[in-house]
Amino acid sequence: MGYQVDKSDAQWRDQLSAEEYAVLRKAGTERPFTGEYTDTKTVGVYRCRACQAELFKSETKFESHCGWPSFYAPLAEDRVEYIEDTSLFMKRVEVRCASCGSHLGHVFDDGYGTPTGQRYCINSISMTLEPAE
Repeated sequence: MGYQVDKSDAQWRDQLSAEEYAVLRKAGTERPFTGEYTDTKTVGVYRCRACQAELFKSETKFESHCGWPSFYAPLAEDRVEYIEDTSLFMKRVEVRCASCGSHLGHVFDDGYGTPTGQRYCINSISMTLEPAE
């Protein structure tokens, strides 16, 4: 698939740290309860760490106690793409940045009493937070 931000593997390796590359470009997962934004309450916009596309607003972040930052909706549906993920003997839905194809996390239809009934379970290392002014 062609992305708005299209870089070679070597360019991504040069831009990202080894940990960022493992998650964003190789669909890895950071350890639960270790991410920078897991418990953050800062108001602002979460962006893709790889390309800086706006992905989530802090207003949609909620405490799911799952070990990763959780949101109930992306900023807009065209900001993310969904890929069926059957790795680890499970059937899940992977969430990627629609601008660069970087792995963000997974979305689950497990409710948690959110307005959408969804939990976007996103790796902190996949994002940066731009605080509101």
